[in-house]
Amino acid sequence: MKLKLSCLAIMLMALFTTIAHAQTVVISGNIRNSVSKEVVSAVSITVKGSSEGTFSDDKGNFRLTLSHSLPVTLVITSIGFESKEVEVNSSSAVNVDLVPASALGQEVVVSATRTPARILESPVTIERVSNAAIRNTSASSYYDMVGNLKGVDMVTASLTFKTPTTRGFGASGNTRFTQIINGMDNQAPGLNFSVGAVIGLIELDVDNMELLPGASSALYGPGGMNGTLLVNGKNPFKYQGLSFQVKQGVMNVGQNAGRPASPYYNWSLRWGKKVSDKFAFKIATELIQAKDWVANDYRNYKRAGSTGNVADGTRSTDPNYDGVNVYGDETTTNLKNVLNLIGQQAPFLQGYINTLPANIPVSRTGYNEKDVSDPNTINFKLSGGLYYKLGNNVEASLSGYWGTGNTLYTGSNRYSLKNLKMGQYKLEFTGKNWFARAYTTQENSGESYNLTVATQLLNEGWKASGGSNGWYAQYAQAYLAAKLAGRPEMEAQNAARSVADQGRPQPGSPRFQQLLDSVRLLPIPQGGLFLDRSDLYMVEGQYNLTDVIKFAEVLVGGNYKRYVLNSQGTLFADKPGNPIGINEYGAYVQISKNIIQDFLKITASGRYDKNENFDGRFTPRITALIKPAKDHNIRLSYQTAYRFPSTQQQWIDLDVGTGRLIGGVKDLWDKYNMSDNPVYSLESVQAGNPQVVPYTAFKPESVVSYEIGYKSLLAKKLLIDAYYYYSEYENFLSRRDVVQNKNPADMTFTDVNGFSIVVNAPGKVKANGWGIGLEYLLPSNFSVSANVSSDVLKDVPENFRAEFNTPKYRSNITVANSGFGKAKRWGFGVTWRWQDAFFYDSDFAAGDLPAINVVDAQISYKFPSIHSVVKLAANNLFNQYYRNAMGNPQVGGLYFVSFAYNIF
Repeated sequence: MKLKLSCLAIMLMALFTTIAHAQTVVISGNIRNSVSKEVVSAVSITVKGSSEGTFSDDKGNFRLTLSHSLPVTLVITSIGFESKEVEVNSSSAVNVDLVPASALGQEVVVSATRTPARILESPVTIERVSNAAIRNTSASSYYDMVGNLKGVDMVTASLTFKTPTTRGFGASGNTRFTQIINGMDNQAPGLNFSVGAVIGLIELDVDNMELLPGASSALYGPGGMNGTLLVNGKNPFKYQGLSFQVKQGVMNVGQNAGRPASPYYNWSLRWGKKVSDKFAFKIATELIQAKDWVANDYRNYKRAGSTGNVADGTRSTDPNYDGVNVYGDETTTNLKNVLNLIGQQAPFLQGYINTLPANIPVSRTGYNEKDVSDPNTINFKLSGGLYYKLGNNVEASLSGYWGTGNTLYTGSNRYSLKNLKMGQYKLEFTGKNWFARAYTTQENSGESYNLTVATQLLNEGWKASGGSNGWYAQYAQAYLAAKLAGRPEMEAQNAARSVADQGRPQPGSPRFQQLLDSVRLLPIPQGGLFLDRSDLYMVEGQYNLTDVIKFAEVLVGGNYKRYVLNSQGTLFADKPGNPIGINEYGAYVQISKNIIQDFLKITASGRYDKNENFDGRFTPRITALIKPAKDHNIRLSYQTAYRFPSTQQQWIDLDVGTGRLIGGVKDLWDKYNMSDNPVYSLESVQAGNPQVVPYTAFKPESVVSYEIGYKSLLAKKLLIDAYYYYSEYENFLSRRDVVQNKNPADMTFTDVNGFSIVVNAPGKVKANGWGIGLEYLLPSNFSVSANVSSDVLKDVPENFRAEFNTPKYRSNITVANSGFGKAKRWGFGVTWRWQDAFFYDSDFAAGDLPAINVVDAQISYKFPSIHSVVKLAANNLFNQYYRNAMGNPQVGGLYFVSFAYNIF
């Protein structure tokens, strides 16, 4: 018996030793480029037939702990290299040389169907930017690269505030274009613009970007009527090591700059560390400092509510001058009314006053934007994440992204976003076929203020407009004296202004700064400051049922979203301590099926969303992918999208100096008693035939889009991508200017309140467009890429304000080389960007913009041993100043040199 027990014990010990040994088998090795012998980082190393795997680090090394014994087969893959399988029979070091290969058309995209697929086989139009492309760009930021993609328009409100859009309707902070950063909607809950360039990923931490042009609500929810941009960050399990990048340069060069040449600084750092097979972390930070571009459009602008037009005249030739980027001159009055008051006090003058015109509009003297805004652009970002593998297939992560800085934004007015602070924080669990995440966006407007309102109040601070000794009284007295002395009209006007402007503080003086600070730091309506502390809370999840349902690929998902609007009454109709809550929820399903194997695949998806202030909406999408031959794909799609009115379009209640913007909810209509004291359309009052505007419940806007596309890869060297689309928009959200008599019994409309209300435009608007892109790989690492696209608006209803804001044609051509010269260490790239002239229309200003013709260029040198690159680059090489939106700054050349260490 003892012998049997002894034998059993020996057998169990041997078994446990074998199991323990099997559980601690470690394979390590190194990955190199077979041609250049450079180490290759972020290479995927997986065990064939298993979910076990790892990535090579920044030195090309990898270490893989196995849960079973040898031998095993390792599958080694990386974009830009041929895949390789290696059989491992022992624990000796595994050193692998990967053979470079073209990645053209082979990139994997996820956004098109929320499942991985080759970009060549995407059922809808999609653009992708890899981290390799970001490393080699001449652009100063990865956001600028989006503007070079096919069919993309970029609106530049300032150096660090840029808004892309596709297929028309571009604007600063475009709410019809969704930006998703690492799975989080990047739109500020209160200010309503996406803040990816302010608090998003730093350049060193961007893995790739995917762009879906046009309608994309079916999978990504309300919004995305004109596109969705997804920016994906780097996972520290895959991208390891310490990296930093220093960019320094110069901008505001030349006589058109509006200010002296100034330095540009951009410093960034990222550290990713795989502590063990289970745990990794990353931290990243970036600081940008510069003097911003100058918004210096001083053309005269004739406003009529939220509309208007550029007109002839300057301050010296038009008494009612209102410069586009001049503020404070929005305050205007009919001088004849002031002169009549003088006549009442001095009846002997009334006879002469009666001979003067009935309408003599005169505006206050304003200040240029550069005088009332902080020119110092600062952007500081800090982000980090903790990543833990709960098993081979489940990863938990906790990440945060925080940013602060100064920038400028164009909405209904120009806004100085000073000391703006925003944070996004996310907890996520990701499995083989599912994910669940919860995140929040926390907004703090800091010392942000409305330039127009603040400057108007500054003027009132040094000399009030009204009163017996106010600015207009002094102006009228001096004007009347000059006219009685026989002086010509404009000479009399300018003399009167000189008298009224006596004591006007000069920009930059201590008194001027004291007055500006006193009004910009005082909350609206007494000052220009808005106190936005709005938040967003979001929970969402997705499950791929393909392993459960065998007849098709089935995807399901859902989300819940809550906005908490907290502006203390400075932006919304909320009250201190009583924020406004808005709830949304949605769910979607997608089914994909190969109808004819390797020839026809159909994908159908549908989504339902509900906002508590609106009826629920269902958005379907159907796509067909046809493969007539290998690497030739035809795509057909029917897509829908819609957008609930933004939080501002629902609840804004903001004095903008020339009137009041209010949202479309019935509560605001009741707040201003518009049912008992009706409002009249401004155009009807101006025409002398006042028409009442009744309250009409507003609806979400929607679009239906039909598209055909073709993508092919010829000889693994030429990638062709082309599309044509046709879209119909309905219930377009717009604004309408109305006036309300302060005294309901007085129908003379001489003393009114002005409002801009949110309405749905009647009728449908149709748009169509096309685009084609070519990318060709030449010998010796040369490449040429080109694209051209067009968007056109048609059948616009009469009096419909479309704000299409898109050139009819745009084009980009790039010539580049990723490695030439000795050891192929040199690289270069030259990009030509062109877009047609077009009419730009917004609540702030409308007018014609000339064509843009710009060249970007860069030349670089690599240090393979330390994975580093030195680059000399120029955005807008020939310094051709341009603006791409009315009221926005002129963008000139930005010239910089950069050093990037250990980039991958």
